Amino acid sequence: MKTIEEKLEEYKQSMNKVEAPSGLEGRLREALERVPVKKRNMNKAWAWVASTAAALILMLGVYEYPAFAYYGSKLFNEAGLNSLSFAEVMEQGYGQEVNKSITLQDGTIFTIQGVIADDNVFRMYYTFDWPEGTKKPDSIFSRYSFDRVKGFLTDSNLLGGGGGPSQNKNQYIGYYEFEPVSPFSRTLTLTFSEWLDNGEKLSYPITFDFEANKAMKSIIKEDLSDSIDVDKGTIYYDSITASPTSTIVKGHYELEENPRFPGETKLYVNGIEVAFVMSKGPDFLEFDPLPTDNIQSIDLVLENFEGYHKINEPISLASPSDRSIKVGDEKFWIRNVTKTDTGYDIVIARKQFTFLDTDNLSIQAGGKVVPVSSISKERPWDLKNGNILWEQTYSFNTTDKPEFLLVDGYQYIKAYNKKISIPVDLKK
Repeated sequence: MKTIEEKLEEYKQSMNKVEAPSGLEGRLREALERVPVKKRNMNKAWAWVASTAAALILMLGVYEYPAFAYYGSKLFNEAGLNSLSFAEVMEQGYGQEVNKSITLQDGTIFTIQGVIADDNVFRMYYTFDWPEGTKKPDSIFSRYSFDRVKGFLTDSNLLGGGGGPSQNKNQYIGYYEFEPVSPFSRTLTLTFSEWLDNGEKLSYPITFDFEANKAMKSIIKEDLSDSIDVDKGTIYYDSITASPTSTIVKGHYELEENPRFPGETKLYVNGIEVAFVMSKGPDFLEFDPLPTDNIQSIDLVLENFEGYHKINEPISLASPSDRSIKVGDEKFWIRNVTKTDTGYDIVIARKQFTFLDTDNLSIQAGGKVVPVSSISKERPWDLKNGNILWEQTYSFNTTDKPEFLLVDGYQYIKAYNKKISIPVDLKK
């Protein structure tokens, strides 16, 4: 039996001689619309869609080589992909040249220079060229807008972008990023709009050929089944996708409650940290592209995350002062215990991201347990040494002087330093 690689190579040789049968796109779309989508892991759903499409094409005897070249290759990022110049990107061996232009009413020329596509983003490089004497807009982004990119199995929203004027002041160069596009698209359409001075909006659909084998470079795309236990549950790492434009780690939490802060996960390649870009919620971490194609090791390290320390002993209130009291890994300051018209106020200070558990917070006074009646908003306490703590006032309705503070525990940023090593052979 021939391997899939051998079959694909045979089809590659004859790709230019084969045309899709009439109605193929409709049959594919109808089949794919029946795919059940799981909300939590869209990567898996998309992989299933791609696999289904591939199987259908092979069963029909039609092979679309560019799409399969994209899914089958295993290359890595080179330097220069963050350049605004598409020519510099092309020098690195990436991207598909497009050079599709339209001329606006005032003579401004908008050009799609080229595109790069991978499983993380679809990046479009563009320029605006203004004729001599044309008034340039005060803001590119208030004058022009980009809606979405559409194509076969593709309806990609805008994610963001950047740009700036070139050395030639009459030209603006930039890029925009969209959600990933389907490698099975042969053409893509960008909706570009211009806002005129009179408030009128003009839209220009721009359609261009899409050559997946040129635009799309290879990736690492692997499902993971790794997890790290934390104080109130487990963090699961579900997948890693490394492409020429970025490295994305997806996962999910299974915790007793939603965390106050997401913690810090770092990515290391060959022991060198890859720069963190952003977090889009608890299940999405984005890093820079992998810095090398000579991969010896890939590690994810959970540096810190929300922790919970259970307090088993009462905290004495006998001698309040501004000196700290060590409780577990953290320090607290009982600043004062003050009698009021309705009872007693206790001022407690702590670090900004350390929070006492207030569900059962109470005091022991006169042999009785008295629950907290009100808690003030937090306010800064400047120590005048470069450090700022945060304090709150806890009020209790009792005529007896407080003796002990009773609290179940506290939440804080806990150092975990737990590592997950991703098998190197997944990159072969």
